[in-house]
Amino acid sequence: MSRIPEGYLLKRSKRKTLAVEVTRAGEVIVRAPLRMPEREILRFLSAQREWIDAHVALQKQREAAHPAPDAAEEARLKALAKEAIPPRVAYYGSIMGLAPTSVKITSAKTRFGSCSAKNGLCFSWRLMQYPMEAVDYVVVHELAHIVHKNHGKAFYALIGSVLPDYPERRKLLKE
Repeated sequence: MSRIPEGYLLKRSKRKTLAVEVTRAGEVIVRAPLRMPEREILRFLSAQREWIDAHVALQKQREAAHPAPDAAEEARLKALAKEAIPPRVAYYGSIMGLAPTSVKITSAKTRFGSCSAKNGLCFSWRLMQYPMEAVDYVVVHELAHIVHKNHGKAFYALIGSVLPDYPERRKLLKE
């Protein structure tokens, strides 16, 4: 019988290290090597207890702040995203001298935006649950990826040249 605490999901695989993950749903997943003794896993979880509790609480807080919308609200947010985001991309693209190959609205749950290798930009309609200052930050962030495919100093310097207050805008996405 497993002594792994209730509410934890243990996944064993051919990995060499232990890891713990708190999903957006607040589930705790423990990843462990196939033959690792359970007492070592329990010791690891005990050492990580504060981190786990803090991240479970954070996910519950995020869920409370941004509950899953019903079908009508989802349709409204999708329509709003299709109406609001492309003009923001065009506006900031003209300021930055950048043009994406395409702009798409997606249902992504784990990221607000992405930039493909071919410079196509995607934005989740879920972004529309946040203030326009945060939406503009994501737009500029993804446009900056057309020039810099990483998150280095030059990438953030480009964002800062357009949105000097970008750290505050980014914080809005984490609230």
